[in-house]
Amino acid sequence: MNSYETMHRVDALLSHVWMVRTFIKHSEELEEDDELGDVQRTLYDYMLALGTAWKAQDAEEYLKQAKKKLGKLRMACAQFAKLQPEVSTHTNFQMAVASLQQAVKEIEAALVEHSS
Repeated sequence: MNSYETMHRVDALLSHVWMVRTFIKHSEELEEDDELGDVQRTLYDYMLALGTAWKAQDAEEYLKQAKKKLGKLRMACAQFAKLQPEVSTHTNFQMAVASLQQAVKEIEAALVEHSS
């Protein structure tokens, strides 16, 4: 994939990250768990960091920021997976973790493939 295609692939995957973030943001459990709030904010911050480049359709800047912030996205994903059983064992939370893990895995793969 070229840079433009990779940017669009990552942005499509971010729709899943956005939905997980929104699910967390509007959950009752968020009010009781500060760490869950940290996850929600980190997911938002990752997407916010890419917003200007996306609006400008600047693939090189978008991918640069996506790679630069990837570690924080990975950490938020791992933190959510760790917190989830403590926060709620409801299927919605389990599926949110699975969705976020898959999206982050595919974002990382797209960025690695593009770098190769």
